[in-house]
Amino acid sequence: MHRFANPTRFLRIAAVVQPWAMGLTVILFGAGLYMSFFTSPPDYQQGESVRIMYVHVPAAWMGMFCYAAMAIASAVSLIWKHPLSDVAGRATAPVGAAFTFLSLVTGSLWGKPMWGTWWVWDARLTSMLILLFLYMGYMALQGAFDDRARAAKASAILALVGAVNLPIIKFSVTWWNSLHQGSSVITMEGPKMASSMLWPLLIMAFAFKAYYVWVLLVRMRQEITANKVRILRLKQVNGA
Repeated sequence: MHRFANPTRFLRIAAVVQPWAMGLTVILFGAGLYMSFFTSPPDYQQGESVRIMYVHVPAAWMGMFCYAAMAIASAVSLIWKHPLSDVAGRATAPVGAAFTFLSLVTGSLWGKPMWGTWWVWDARLTSMLILLFLYMGYMALQGAFDDRARAAKASAILALVGAVNLPIIKFSVTWWNSLHQGSSVITMEGPKMASSMLWPLLIMAFAFKAYYVWVLLVRMRQEITANKVRILRLKQVNGA
């Protein structure tokens, strides 16, 4: 892992991977959106509104995935002091917050025709809202201290404590009497969805993953470059 701790080596690798991630994102989104809107059939109960699922579900998955990635980066930062782990956490936070916000918005758009209301204090919805607040808290702590080391430590601790919310989101439908639909993709008996709906959903999920990798690399490269500029300016000021 420490082989990639050198920012210069990481920048070289990121410069190679980033265009591929961008291209894969475009291809997967094109295929996924086409299948979601044109080849996938309407649901016998939800009708055409089921198409919201192809954005809502992958966005919710990514909201949880990004937080897990941020928590792992925070643990690595606290335990092993890996120089790029905090950069990865900071780069992930706004992306994960955007995915979580998108899942809440699309969930509300789906809930209005299905449940007759934009919002209910359902266990799954409430825990996803808490996840959004955790992202916001992490980003707020990153900017709350002049000392970047203290900011990184405080936000890393919050990320690790907040990770307890992830299993709550996952199992909230099982643990509580929830209006939210249970899992239809990953079950002991296999997927409960027809392949005509499952494939567009999976392709959109991979598109969101590719997008995350692309944006993560862009943000990390920008952060590393900004850090180099900041250090150079400090050396110039001290030298003067």
